[in-house]
Amino acid sequence: MSEQALISELGRLVSEERNPRTMDIDLLPTIDVLRKINDEDKLVAHAVEKVIPEIAATVDRITVAFRQGGRLIYMGAGTSGRIGVLDASECPPTFRVPPTMVVGLIAGGYSALLKATEGAEDSQSKGAEALAEIDLTAKDVVVGIAASGRTPYVIGGLNYARKIGATAVALSCNPQSSIAAIADIAISPVVGPEALTGSTRMKSGTAEKLVLNMLTTASMIGIGKSYENLMVDLKASNKKLVARAARIVMQAAECTLEEAQAALAQTDNDVKLAILIVLTGMNLADAQFALEGSNGFLRKAIQDARPASM
Repeated sequence: MSEQALISELGRLVSEERNPRTMDIDLLPTIDVLRKINDEDKLVAHAVEKVIPEIAATVDRITVAFRQGGRLIYMGAGTSGRIGVLDASECPPTFRVPPTMVVGLIAGGYSALLKATEGAEDSQSKGAEALAEIDLTAKDVVVGIAASGRTPYVIGGLNYARKIGATAVALSCNPQSSIAAIADIAISPVVGPEALTGSTRMKSGTAEKLVLNMLTTASMIGIGKSYENLMVDLKASNKKLVARAARIVMQAAECTLEEAQAALAQTDNDVKLAILIVLTGMNLADAQFALEGSNGFLRKAIQDARPASM
């Protein structure tokens, strides 16, 4: 694409427009600059609220994928790619899942997480190659993230996903974007022009982060990774998380610290099993069998173990 054509294309994007509310931002004292930015940030959650039906449809696809052994794969460039990698990297400790279950791909590879390699986004073939390298299958869900909705790397990835038969989802902050046109589901929270023109790491990036939080959290809840509103499948991999695991057992089972620690010692810090043991009095083997029989849903395992009158 020529420079003139690209300038013309950018001129049609909401995320690239000038914001009339911040035209004087360079004249303001620091506190007023920050108030202007904060006022714009307040618009983000409302924009995400409007696309909850599309987010829900995506969550349902992801939940089915997980149950069938499929994966959730994020791909993007720049800020969008970094946000995807961040959300993916937080799933193993939060939900005790393997790092291959939620994957983050960024144009330019992982070095692009620390140093901007913006030119890496300009190749559609690189997007397709990235998915081919991780052996994309029809069971997987690919979420292409691009605030502009026109990133070639993402377009190439989503086209490849459709070719393979995987679910292709577009996340963009521009309506009727290029990636939306090729996706099975389009999530398009329109947050409007940035406080600083074109700086989509701001409102657009925040909207993307909110959406990704919803996708993984709701999907993990859908496969039994929570009990009530507690993270009962966290991986206790450091002192803070070991303490959090004990606190979760105490909250869920209404037991003492000593009881929680004893149950966690039996289960090698498996929070779900520890809660089930404390609440039902089962031994470890019976608790493991009960949890397997409930497909990992702790609430069901507890209900099945208790008499109907309880």
